[in-house]
Amino acid sequence: MSLIKFLTSKVFWIQIVLAVVAVVVLSFLMLKWLDYRTNHGSFVTVPDLAGKTIETAKMEINDHDLTMEIQDSANYNPSYPKFSVIEQYPTAGSQVKESRKIYLILNPSGYRKVELPVVVGRTFRQAKPTLEAIGFEVGKISYIDDIGKDEVQSISFEGKSVKAGDLLPMTSKIDLVLGNGNRGLDE
Repeated sequence: MSLIKFLTSKVFWIQIVLAVVAVVVLSFLMLKWLDYRTNHGSFVTVPDLAGKTIETAKMEINDHDLTMEIQDSANYNPSYPKFSVIEQYPTAGSQVKESRKIYLILNPSGYRKVELPVVVGRTFRQAKPTLEAIGFEVGKISYIDDIGKDEVQSISFEGKSVKAGDLLPMTSKIDLVLGNGNRGLDE
């Protein structure tokens, strides 16, 4: 049989029609299976977890058939309780699929610790902006007899003497002892 006769034969066209029908039926069945498997058109609303403790957030996430993953803690925010949620992704009110991961960022237990810079021997005018730039606050200022007027003689935190290199929580109040410009009696 020649190629042209085969291509125009009834058997060839029946096979082509059967192949097209099989592809259409398989495609239809595959799409229906995917709709079922992926819960097509079914969404869950993400709850607002801001300010909630991790235990409360976990219960709410489980109630909404979602999962959670805790990201690294952010900088301390004093307006939120310790270890509470301060950020989430996707945001509250978003529509997501069931079992979607909700990424949470927690408020740490306190400010991160910062290394105390060298300020002893510097003037108050130099020491104050150095401390404030790092995140410390200048607390109580007292004076002792020393010829170096307004020169930092010692520093303390919560009544204890500290030195350069010590780690203190950010926003700590650092007390300074400055020289008053007078010579001491023992000199």
